[in-house]
Amino acid sequence: MSKPAVLFVCLGNICRSPLAEAAFRIEAERIGLDVAIDSAGTGDWHAGEPPDRRAQATALRHGVDISAYRARQVREQDFQRFTHIVALDPNNLAALAALAPADARAELSLLLDHVEGRKGHGVADPYYGDEAGFEAVWTEVTGAAQALAAKIAASS
Repeated sequence: MSKPAVLFVCLGNICRSPLAEAAFRIEAERIGLDVAIDSAGTGDWHAGEPPDRRAQATALRHGVDISAYRARQVREQDFQRFTHIVALDPNNLAALAALAPADARAELSLLLDHVEGRKGHGVADPYYGDEAGFEAVWTEVTGAAQALAAKIAASS
């Protein structure tokens, strides 16, 4: 079996998915899970840009520097490269399902599907809000990252 690989996906890849990537990196390291980790967006508006300054500040408050992350758009080859493509909300999950080639190997899911009692829920987009929205995202993605990492570790 190949090494697990997880791609977190939101709309622009500057708020939610970089925070999910960071939270999952922390958890994977904590439990010793050998996994490739990345994030991307379904849109291309921010390609090449660093995460939103509020996302960077939130991650830094929690001990992670994400300033070197760069936004990118989901590519067709991602469906072969990654074992898990995890959307941050139902709209992005639907977009991913439409993009997925017939021979995709990646398992598609919503991030909060991995949290007891949150199946079908999305992580709210904090872009048009304030720092409190980014803290709420961090809390949600951290809990979900822990659950997802445990699930992958159990099946590896």
